[in-house]
Amino acid sequence: MQRSIKDYLIIALKGVAMGAADTVPGVSGGTIAFISGIYEELITTISNIDTSLIKTWKKSGFKAFWQQLNGGFILSLLLGILFSVFTFMRLANYLLKEYPILIWSFFFGLVLASIWFVAKQIEKWKISTIIFTTLGAVIAYLITSLPPTTSSDSYFYLLLCGAVAVCAMILPGISGAFILVLMGAYRNITQAVHDFDLKKVAVVALGAIIGLLAFSKILKWLFGNYRNTTLAVLTGFIAGSLNKIWPWKKVLDSITLEEKVIVLEEKSVLPWNFEGEQQLLFAVLLMIAGFLLILILEKLAEQKPEENAANPNI
Repeated sequence: MQRSIKDYLIIALKGVAMGAADTVPGVSGGTIAFISGIYEELITTISNIDTSLIKTWKKSGFKAFWQQLNGGFILSLLLGILFSVFTFMRLANYLLKEYPILIWSFFFGLVLASIWFVAKQIEKWKISTIIFTTLGAVIAYLITSLPPTTSSDSYFYLLLCGAVAVCAMILPGISGAFILVLMGAYRNITQAVHDFDLKKVAVVALGAIIGLLAFSKILKWLFGNYRNTTLAVLTGFIAGSLNKIWPWKKVLDSITLEEKVIVLEEKSVLPWNFEGEQQLLFAVLLMIAGFLLILILEKLAEQKPEENAANPNI
């Protein structure tokens, strides 16, 4: 089925939302892909990238190659993600610095609704489903509780960071940006984007491509053979990540680098135990706004079922 320019524009906007989410440590672009109805098409499209594409190009021409690649979809999404990364990252850093409670409250509501959204995709709940959901939640919680490691400027390490972070990016619930924080590379990479250090950006991008091609094949196989179990684990991942984006935190340990405070360890506290202005009313309103946004996105996705049907391999 052919897509219109409007369809590709909508896909690009979903890419913008994915990119914006992944610039925030704690929010996953994979969650946005899932709730916007393009997750499985994304995984399938990426996993189908192999040497057969070159053979198709040589044998049948560029048009057949582009159709097999699902090129219009992946190009639109990629352009949206890149646009968002290079424009939203500065805004995200500013908002998180100036209005942390309010911004985290909005994302908390968004992610909370995503748990319900992903969980309802599970066709049948069984004891094993509950076990895998719990396991996913525990793993995600432990990951979000890890302290950051020391940074490295080596290109090999940046390549590795790109590969690991992109795997988290396409997993609902685990933030690629947060993985970069844990690996000590978030500041280095965001600074490279800010300064247009194309060499560092290219190395990270190469690592991301390698990780994406490998991990997407695993996810495609899991969805094809163990769909319910995979959805259960992803539901747990999202639930376990809520600890990271809880708006009210108490800093336990931090360091100052070049006049910028880097938090090494923190814990979630109740609003009335927070040392500072609670902003409880506005925080709750933004949580509700984030929750309602997911419901709106779900309704929009339901109105465009042809987008998910466009790729016959799903």
